[in-house]
Amino acid sequence: MKNKNLTCGFIGLGLIGGSIARALRRFYPDCELIGYDIQQKATMLAVREGVLNTALPEINDAFKECDYIFLCAPVSFNDENLLKLKQFLSPDCLLTDVGSVKTDIHKHIEALNLSSQFIGGHPMAGSERTGYANSKAILLENAYYILTPTNEVPREKITAYRELVASLGAIPLVISYKQHDYVTAAISHLPHVIAASLVNLIKDSDSPEGIMKMIAAGGFKDITRIASSSPAMWQQICMTNTENIVELLETYIESLKSIQEKIRQRKEDSVYEFFDQARRYRDSFIDASRGPIKKSYSVSIEIADEPGTLASIATILADNSISIKNIGIIHNREQASGALGIEFYDPESIEAAKNILIPKGYIIHEKA
Repeated sequence: MKNKNLTCGFIGLGLIGGSIARALRRFYPDCELIGYDIQQKATMLAVREGVLNTALPEINDAFKECDYIFLCAPVSFNDENLLKLKQFLSPDCLLTDVGSVKTDIHKHIEALNLSSQFIGGHPMAGSERTGYANSKAILLENAYYILTPTNEVPREKITAYRELVASLGAIPLVISYKQHDYVTAAISHLPHVIAASLVNLIKDSDSPEGIMKMIAAGGFKDITRIASSSPAMWQQICMTNTENIVELLETYIESLKSIQEKIRQRKEDSVYEFFDQARRYRDSFIDASRGPIKKSYSVSIEIADEPGTLASIATILADNSISIKNIGIIHNREQASGALGIEFYDPESIEAAKNILIPKGYIIHEKA
């Protein structure tokens, strides 16, 4: 795989498509990458940055040369894009997508008799920020990348695509598309619904002075971080994975009613077991960075309330080539006594920052 000069096409170049393209350019510098997006400024920027070789004005015969084509546009455009693309497909080309719901795309592929050259794909990585401008090759690193091949696709194509995904730093996992949709409904789709409902609960329950909102900058903001994701994307997910989400919501509502009753009846042992069971199970999880809800690599740093302190730390990190994803004052000190919050792109950056700042007398609290 490493020695092959790949030609890959992208239809849609947002956060995920852009991150895959960047990873391909990083690990296969000689590959040929072409792309079409309805927002041409995304593909034009990718060309200027050297990620894409060619920005296409439409879906055309340039896609005939592709070894792989990534369908990365919003899922509502899959049917239309596939119809346009089919006439240009080489029989040796492998089609894949990046959607977080797989049943719909598999049905489109089957209707168009393209099952022999399709492997559904879902890189379980993301960000609250969207669009090509926020894409990064590192987004795929150590993230599970679920593959849902059809029954008709040749085994050697599955093996080759698994190797390609692994070579980009992701962790390929092959399962059926039906199993994928149930699993992701539980560990990704339902949590987003719950996070949004919790935020709306606070909004609707807050006082006119906004006291709840004011003090929500600590733990509440952390556990509802994913509620900042794209409303349009989550609307589409709920409309396409409806049955699984509704089924799991019903189960979750029953579990809430159960703990509600235990609290109402002041059943101390049962309430303790409720929290202890969750704690023990959560502590058994493997590295959270591999899941669909990306881990936030954040620390808080105790700093003196003096002008220039924030700039001083930012300069120290920049001078040591440590990239900062986000930085700001923590107005609520619920989590630690520190007042400066810094988010990094990866755990290695946290360790590098600690190795530099701790000897200088800074006290750092790393979030679990």
